[in-house]
Order: sequence, then C-alpha cells, then structure tokens
Amino acid sequence: MIFTKMHGLGNNYIIFNQLDDPDNVLEEREYPALSRKVSDVNFGIGSDGIILICASQMADFKMRIFNEDGSEAKNCGNGLRCVAKFVFDHMYATKPRFTIETLSGVVSVEVELDKKQFVQYVNVDMGEPKLLKGMIPMEGDPFVAAINEPHTFGEEEYFLTCVSMGNPHAIIFVDEVNAFPLEKVGPVIEHASLFPERVNVGIVQVKGRQEMDYRVWERGSGITMACGTGACAAVVAATMNEFLDKHVPITVHLPGGDLTVRWDQQGHVWKRGEATYICHGELEL
Repeated sequence: MIFTKMHGLGNNYIIFNQLDDPDNVLEEREYPALSRKVSDVNFGIGSDGIILICASQMADFKMRIFNEDGSEAKNCGNGLRCVAKFVFDHMYATKPRFTIETLSGVVSVEVELDKKQFVQYVNVDMGEPKLLKGMIPMEGDPFVAAINEPHTFGEEEYFLTCVSMGNPHAIIFVDEVNAFPLEKVGPVIEHASLFPERVNVGIVQVKGRQEMDYRVWERGSGITMACGTGACAAVVAATMNEFLDKHVPITVHLPGGDLTVRWDQQGHVWKRGEATYICHGELEL
C-alpha cells in the first residue's frame, strides 16, 4: 500500500489515497486493525491514526479517519487540512474552494497557495457548533447546554463546558495548561458514563481577549500535539463563558503550533492553519 505521512501542527496521520489506487482499498473490517498496526511507533510507522481519501457522492472528496486504537472518528480539523493540501497539490482539486465529506457532514475548505502554487494555508468552515447535551452527546437534559457545569470524577470536581464540532469536547479552564495533570484526568473523563460515546478533553488557559493556550486528550489517541476540532470547541466554550471577544480571529497556541479560529456572526466556526508532508512510502502488510 502506498502511503503519505502528513501532520497538522504535529497531529500526524498516515494517509491512503483511494481515489485512483485500488491497491489501497481493503475490506471494511480490516481498517481498524490497519490503523492500530501502522500507528504503532515500534512495529509500524508511528502516527495518531490513518486517513482514507475516497470518492464521495455528496461532496468533491470524502475523508475517513481511524484513531490510533482503531475506532473511527467523525471529524478531524487537522486531518481536514492535510486532506485539502493533498488533493490540491496532487491536482485532484482544480479550484481553491471545494468540499470534503466527513462522517459528521460535508465541510467547505479554501486553500491559500505559496509562490510555487502549493498549498500553504487551509481555511476550513467547520460549521455550526452543537451546544445542547443531546447533541454532544452527554447525560442530562438533552435540550440544555453544559456551560461551566460542575461534575465530580472520583474525588475531584471539574467545571465542564461541552461542545461538539462533529466530535464531542469537554473543555476545562485552568490557570496553567502545562501544570494540569492531563495524562491522568483525560482518560478518566473520556471514559466516564457522563459521555456515552466518550469525549475529547481540552484544557484552556485564556491569555487575553483574543488569545489562549490549549492542550488536549483525544479519545482513542491520548495526548496529541494538536486537535483542530478541539481548538474550535475551545474558542466556542471560552466565548460562551465571556472570556473572549466575539466574531474576531482568536489565536490558539497548541503544543504543535498555532491556529487561528473565528466564530462568525452567522454562527459558523472557521479555522485557518498549515498542513505539512513528512514522508511518502510503501507499506508491506
């Protein structure tokens, strides 16, 4: 199987192009095991999961994402940027604006080119955030939003603001992101019965009305360098808690680099950032 390894701010994936390569198409039941195999840093290639680029009947392209543990994700902001760069740089997309189907819906993207006419930045319309508990999903009144809502896990209480950007996110505001024990708290909240489909756990340190630091524990992958949907959820959550200015670009500092996120007046969340090639190769199954 021919693969390309790419990353968006350190959130890295092994990409298999299925648009015109039948050797990259496996039986459906094989993809979870493939993701676990190639994601292994010792016996595979090493990644946060795999991405399949496929034909779509409702958009220009289709993206499927499998996490490091083999579970299929509904969406991935960093993965979307990688796919957008791949399909444009390889001339599958011929216009700077096109659409990508994900498990959570169709997403619009627009690419910005460098001097050599390769993609440098990708703007992604992540759509409208889902704020009600029933949409996350999480336990409780399905028609109520969870905004700075206290919940106890073990002996510790945390205040959660929950947002779905195609993937569910529980956001916690802290004084210092690097001092927070995310490696311990993340898996506890991810697997809590409060979230029937598990949840991504993000911690946010607000640094100003247009700036924040963000770290994430991703369901199925653990701590990663970046999470695009999580950065969007963090901006929405911080805005709902009145920590940020509205409808302006917010700089989100992640361990892998920066993203610019804007929740516009029409209710859509826009994300702008880079995607980068790491290597190309052939995988022996």
